[in-house]
Amino acid sequence: MYLLYVDESGDIGLQNSPTKYFVLTGLVLHETQWRNILNDLVAFRRHLRTTKDLKLREEIHAAPFINNPGPLVRIKRHDRLDILKQCIDFLGNRTDVSIITVVVNKTTKPATYDVFEAAWQTLIQRFENTIRHRNFPGAFPDQRGLILPDNTDGGKLTALLRRMRYYNPVPSQGYYQQLGSTYRNMTLQYVIEDPFLKDSAHSFIHQLIDVVAYCARQLYEPNAYMKKKQGHNFYRRLLSVINPHATRSHALHIVEL
Repeated sequence: MYLLYVDESGDIGLQNSPTKYFVLTGLVLHETQWRNILNDLVAFRRHLRTTKDLKLREEIHAAPFINNPGPLVRIKRHDRLDILKQCIDFLGNRTDVSIITVVVNKTTKPATYDVFEAAWQTLIQRFENTIRHRNFPGAFPDQRGLILPDNTDGGKLTALLRRMRYYNPVPSQGYYQQLGSTYRNMTLQYVIEDPFLKDSAHSFIHQLIDVVAYCARQLYEPNAYMKKKQGHNFYRRLLSVINPHATRSHALHIVEL
């Protein structure tokens, strides 16, 4: 079983939104690696407690971490930036995880465009395809996938996932396109069950993927401090664990909508 932990950066609003981009990032790991990853992550958080005074119970929430850290203001700003970098490198140095990122450019979308649905449908389809073709690390045979998002619109996401099991039109390519077929109904076969929502405040794994999603958005609309300190390039440090099968049209395999 492959587990897809998902978090987002930015918002889905098209009108009067403070962000131009919405980012959805998924971290994929196999169930047999879950305990090893958790053990390493706990050790990593203990390291941050010792070296940066970041308590294990304190959440790493990337969006306010740099400019509006609240009680974490006691940690120097450059140390908070280094924490984000260390989170990225914790994942980038592994061989048992895979990352998929979808980015929606909201400035090019009409008012009727459903940012939430488009991003999620794209991420789910990439997850499904990679399991189907056994392209995740380990190449475990005949596997299925389960989605564990951070708190989001669970009702809407559940409805989308259920619909994709019966109706999921995907643009045709190659042979099917030559036959004159514009779309194929590629219903989900490998992603099982409804999504299981988690609260990132109580999930070290979700806190990591929150950092990844934030760093992905910094590629597109970096804040002044991240750009000054080269933090807008942190996502590039993940290249070795980014799923190359998500798309070949972007150097960092980001699926852009």
